[in-house]
Amino acid sequence: MARETTETTIADYKTILAAIIDMRPSGTRQRLADALGKHRSFVTQITSPAYSTPLPARHLVTIFKVCHFSPPERDRFLKAYQAAHPGKLPDFTEQDGFRQLSLMVPDFGDDKKNRAFDDAIAEFIQKIARLTGNSE
Repeated sequence: MARETTETTIADYKTILAAIIDMRPSGTRQRLADALGKHRSFVTQITSPAYSTPLPARHLVTIFKVCHFSPPERDRFLKAYQAAHPGKLPDFTEQDGFRQLSLMVPDFGDDKKNRAFDDAIAEFIQKIARLTGNSE
């Protein structure tokens, strides 16, 4: 029962996100994929209610920026996201002073390896930022 509830609440916020993206100009999904450094199929998985793949919280800031969420859209989406993932919302203030950088990196053909690679790059960037005094 808990899994069904989670899948339903995930579908709820994805439905909101899909509707917002559908109201945006053509090419928004591709711009989002580029900003996230992912393939467009990843964007389809995280924005389609048909897929139970959850949307990682670390991507929310980028999604809000690329898709130009209005404050009411953002509030509605975050309420649904919080219902699906209690306590998982990032601290949006910690993004101040940072900019998005997209890189073309190898695709290892394995989700686990790709995720480990992405996490290693993110950790490296955070360490460099701390060394230069520009950390969160």
